[in-house]
Amino acid sequence: MAMNDRRGDAVACDPARRRWVAAIAAGAMGPAFGRALAAPAEAYPARPVTLIVPWPAGGATDQTMRLLAELAGRHLGQRVLVENRSGGGGTLAMPVLQQAAPDGYTIAQLPQPVFRAPWLHRVQWDPIRDTTPILQVSGVTFGIVVAAASPLRSLDDLFAAARDQPGRLTIATNGIGTTPHLVMDELMSRRQLQWIHVPYKGTAEQMLAVASGQVMVGVNSNGFAPFVDSGQLRLLVTFGAQRTKRWPQVPTLSELGHGIVANSPYGLAGPAGLSSTVVETLHAAFKAAMFDPVHVAELAKYDQELAYLPPEDYARAMREAYAAEKRAVERLGLARSPTAN
Repeated sequence: MAMNDRRGDAVACDPARRRWVAAIAAGAMGPAFGRALAAPAEAYPARPVTLIVPWPAGGATDQTMRLLAELAGRHLGQRVLVENRSGGGGTLAMPVLQQAAPDGYTIAQLPQPVFRAPWLHRVQWDPIRDTTPILQVSGVTFGIVVAAASPLRSLDDLFAAARDQPGRLTIATNGIGTTPHLVMDELMSRRQLQWIHVPYKGTAEQMLAVASGQVMVGVNSNGFAPFVDSGQLRLLVTFGAQRTKRWPQVPTLSELGHGIVANSPYGLAGPAGLSSTVVETLHAAFKAAMFDPVHVAELAKYDQELAYLPPEDYARAMREAYAAEKRAVERLGLARSPTAN
């Protein structure tokens, strides 16, 4: 130990030796080290961006989001790749966002169920804490449909069928805890009617099941539009504040005296911690894409319109939606117990 200490002292005290060691170090790492320090930050985006869509491929939302992604990619100068994560009533994008790096390469569509699910059952994520809002895009309204050959021609007919055949009326929705599920649960519970809930992961599969008679009734977003327009399905009622422009002959729940108005705005968000620069880049690209006439026309196929909000306003709308869903769940007596798993 003493010998090693003395050698160290000798090196430290020898000016020539110190210059020699410094020269070797500079030659070995100086230029590369200097370039690394001086290298500019990687321009964003430098590679494709992944957009998580929490619905199955082929449905109305998936198709509109794929078009939006394609158009936005042209403005970003990189492809936007759609990745479907269906199931969980539209909430499976949230675990992905929670775990994603805040670098702008993973973003997701946020449907209304992500603001409801935490009040229904325990989840590991929070739709406000774990996200960075980018923009609101559009929204969907809902309706109740039956097969064209169904004897059910009105909402009263549906209630009568449930009353006459207790526990035999099959009603399909787009998942447990979704808006269609909660609305039907409220309508039937008020009348103490029994029904069989058949949840589906996506609209297309569900609508085909209704049209073919596998289930008696379907409740979903206006992704049912092509099936109604083609004559495969009959639309009994819609859930908006007023009748739709596309089907003005179809009444709303509100005007029938049921006191329910339900719609579902959606937008895009990234994981928590996205830089303002990344948010601005994504916002500009997707805003340009959503106002593209091609995208507007695609939305119109499903009786949808643009509902644009910039990041700050969308963040406020998200907080308001989260609070409103809590009140609705509590009002319906569906709130989870604080100790529930």
